[in-house]
Amino acid sequence: MRIFKVVAAAAAALLLASPGARAQLLTVVEVNAPAVNCVFNTTCTITVSDTVGYIALPYLAAPRTAWLQSRTFTGAAGTPGAGKTGYMYRISLTEAAGTADCLGGLVLNFGPVAKLPYQANQLADVFVVTTGGLGTISLKSAEKFGNVIVFELKKQLCLAGGPDIKNTTFFFGLAADAVPMAISAQIYSAGTPPLYNVDARVPTH
Repeated sequence: MRIFKVVAAAAAALLLASPGARAQLLTVVEVNAPAVNCVFNTTCTITVSDTVGYIALPYLAAPRTAWLQSRTFTGAAGTPGAGKTGYMYRISLTEAAGTADCLGGLVLNFGPVAKLPYQANQLADVFVVTTGGLGTISLKSAEKFGNVIVFELKKQLCLAGGPDIKNTTFFFGLAADAVPMAISAQIYSAGTPPLYNVDARVPTH
C-alpha cells in the first residue's frame, strides 16, 4: 500500500491551494443505514440526487463500467444536519470485466467539512455505511491537506473476473455548509497512469 500513499500525497500536493498546508487526519466512523439518515431527516428518510463520473480505466471489456457515484442531499430542519448538505461517494467496478490496475482511493478538493454526530452522539468528520447498504470495502483513513481530502481504501478495489455486485466500496460521506458544484476529482491506483480524472460533486468553495 506504500505506493498508494505516495501517489495520493502527490495528487493532494498538485491540488492544494496552499502548498504549505499541513495534513489533518479526519475522524472516520462506521454506521448503519438507514439510521445515519436520522442525522439529516427526522423521518430517517432522505431524498437524494445522484450523478456518476466514469473512470477511464484501460483494458476493460466495455467502457463506462467503472465509475464514481456522487450523492447529495439536504439536511432538514430540526436535525443535527439542518441547513447543511450531505455528500456521499462510492467507487464501483460492479459492472466491469477485463483487466485493470487495482484502485486505492479518491482525492477530492472538498473544502471545509462540518462535524456531525453520526455515531452514538459523537462528532465525526466522515461516515462509512458498512451495513444496510451496498458495498464491501471500507475506508482506512481520510486525510485533509488544506481543501483537499485523500480517502484511502481499507483494501484495494480490484477486478475479480467478470461483473460482481460485491466489487464496490461502501458509501462514504461527510457534510458541509455549501451547496454542490461539479469538479474533476482523482482516483488513484498503483498502475500507469497512477491517477485517473473523474467527474464528481463537492461543496462550492
